[in-house]
Amino acid sequence: MRSQCLLFLLLACLAFVYVDCSYEGDVLYAWKIKLDDPNNSLQSWDQTLANPCTWFHVTCNVNNNVTRLDLGNAGLKGPLIPELGNLINLRYFEVYENKINGSIPSEIGKLSNLISLELYNNHLSGSIPSSLANLTSLRFMRLSHNNLTGTVPKEVFQLISFGKLVTLDVSDNYFSGTLRATNSTGN
Repeated sequence: MRSQCLLFLLLACLAFVYVDCSYEGDVLYAWKIKLDDPNNSLQSWDQTLANPCTWFHVTCNVNNNVTRLDLGNAGLKGPLIPELGNLINLRYFEVYENKINGSIPSEIGKLSNLISLELYNNHLSGSIPSSLANLTSLRFMRLSHNNLTGTVPKEVFQLISFGKLVTLDVSDNYFSGTLRATNSTGN
């Protein structure tokens, strides 16, 4: 009886890992079908595979969780989708120098393990979501050379003082207002 219980627990854990990997693959595949990919950069993103860890431009940790997307200069055109915010183990989101358009989904602010957000040289529009201030592990945020508008949320600037952010590049956009120096408390 005891060995049957242990076997059941082992199988349940394996099923959970499989479902988790499959879910991340589903998210990435859902994004793939929204993108125009003239260079076939996403050709290996096959929904029938057990997990996305075998796909090009995707890196996973030892638990088969997606931790990195390297899609810089891949010729991709299309939007970021809100479901990307469910890749909770993602640490590096490198999608620079493409033709990504539309707005930055506020759900990206759920990626609490994110270290690097590289979306520069795209066609992103709209405002920077204040939810990006939740990215307290973030060290690099490059959103330059897009069509972003509005103001940069004060909370995002506070990541420099209260978070780990060392690089914030929002140059060459269409922001309004002025920036002022802040004291060490962010006020």
